[in-house]
Amino acid sequence: MTMQQKNHFQQPVSNVKQLRDFLAAGARPREQWGVGAEVEKLVVDAETGEAASYQRIEALLERLVDSRTWQPIREQGRLIGLLGRDSSVTLEPGGQLELSGALCPDLHCCRKDFCRHIDDILQAARPLGLLFLGLGVQPFSPLKAIDWLPKPRYAIMRAYMEQTGDMGQNMMKQSAGLQVNLDFADEADCIDKLQAAQLLAPLFYALFANSPLLDGQPSGFLSTRGEIWARTDQDRSGLIPGLLDEGADLGCYIEYALDVPMYFIVRQKQLFDMTKERFSFRRYLAEGFAGFRATLGDWDLHLSTLFPEVRLRPQIELRSADTLPPGLSLSVAALSKGLLYDDAARAEIHRLFRTYDSATFQQVYRQSWRLGLKTPVGRHTLRDLALQVLTLAREGLIRQQRERGSRFDETLFLDGLDEIAESGVTLAERLLGRWHGSRQQRLKALKEHCGFEHCGP
Repeated sequence: MTMQQKNHFQQPVSNVKQLRDFLAAGARPREQWGVGAEVEKLVVDAETGEAASYQRIEALLERLVDSRTWQPIREQGRLIGLLGRDSSVTLEPGGQLELSGALCPDLHCCRKDFCRHIDDILQAARPLGLLFLGLGVQPFSPLKAIDWLPKPRYAIMRAYMEQTGDMGQNMMKQSAGLQVNLDFADEADCIDKLQAAQLLAPLFYALFANSPLLDGQPSGFLSTRGEIWARTDQDRSGLIPGLLDEGADLGCYIEYALDVPMYFIVRQKQLFDMTKERFSFRRYLAEGFAGFRATLGDWDLHLSTLFPEVRLRPQIELRSADTLPPGLSLSVAALSKGLLYDDAARAEIHRLFRTYDSATFQQVYRQSWRLGLKTPVGRHTLRDLALQVLTLAREGLIRQQRERGSRFDETLFLDGLDEIAESGVTLAERLLGRWHGSRQQRLKALKEHCGFEHCGP
């Protein structure tokens, strides 16, 4: 972070207009729009499939630092992340390894960054006996067998999550997701994209369902990660109330964020726990806390602790997809870019999904992680909608290529999704079909299903 950014984040906040301006400042002209992918991977022992200990993951990061490709990020003397030239590697609470990729002008740039990262971690992991899985939930290890990342903020979060749901710690330690980051031109464009992304959430759960296991057994869900999130914290996860209402604007998102209880603020690298009094940002803005007044940095930090299906901070972040096998890891970004960066495709998304009333949409959303593409939607299924949406995305990417005058075809990143949609059989169902036999047979099935041996085709 530059000194100018630090000074900006230290700016005191006294009214909601400043919060709104912070989000609106994320707007970019269309020619500067980019796409970013944040890909989490499960780190497991290559011989047993059990979650790797933090000590072994720290050793992995140390090897990457020694390669001089990455700079270390330490907290209280422990290695918790890496900083590269254009991207970063972070650890989630249970040791899930995440690449926050560079913001790229196209998906081919994303792939180059992604493949460089995969090559780096595979080379470092082999001597350590570690394996990376593109799977949405830890397949074998129960919650208590997974180490906590030694990061003070996670101690605050996990204690609070025990009060807000019964699977918050499962979310933190056992789950892995895939996030796509997109830009917007102005407030109207931002809201239109946020709405379209929220409408797409059930389809993303179904099409990218890839977490049918928990504690070594079928969980009863195709995206167990979806069920985990639904039982984590209703204040800060799920669908944003009012976002799809006619006349919704940035104020709708801000009102939602203002009322979510805060976890903490940071001053001089010290955390101040705000969970015991369930302090909302609205209250903090009005009263302050522990002698401190709200700043833009506090607002930015608070926004990062909201976990809805679509988030604004201030880029638009789509968060509904399970982590995927390497060959499909960029398919979520391709689908998102094809649909949301094309005006015609986005308009068709609104037409297709707004056909159904709110009660039907909520039901489809709740069933999507259990039934996948077989989820009924009126007289149709999510499979029927997936086929239409993939066509829209492909057409959208072709139009974007023409507008840019580019010779790079981005539609190839959708190729692996066509067969899933046409068959109606999710990745999760395919893995369940092979989930039998001994531990070694099931581990072999996992490696073939979602193990990282290279960055994918």
